[in-house]
Amino acid sequence: MTREETIAGLKEVLAVIRPKANFDEITNDTRLVQDLGIDSLSMMFMSLAVEEKFAFRFETQAPFETVGEVCEYIESRLK
Repeated sequence: MTREETIAGLKEVLAVIRPKANFDEITNDTRLVQDLGIDSLSMMFMSLAVEEKFAFRFETQAPFETVGEVCEYIESRLK
């Protein structure tokens, strides 16, 4: 899976959680809390949706700060 495919899948998840976000401007450097307004409850929902979308279970509770960090974790789980 390419980074572009991973970001596209993550954008699908984020569209449900943060429907008013501008997805054209989301990059690897987009910050989840500061730029997208993801709070702890939204982070939990995002984690569950990512697990379902990409068919794996999170094995870490490390806080992700950016879209790129989430993508890197997803890609590491899909290897």
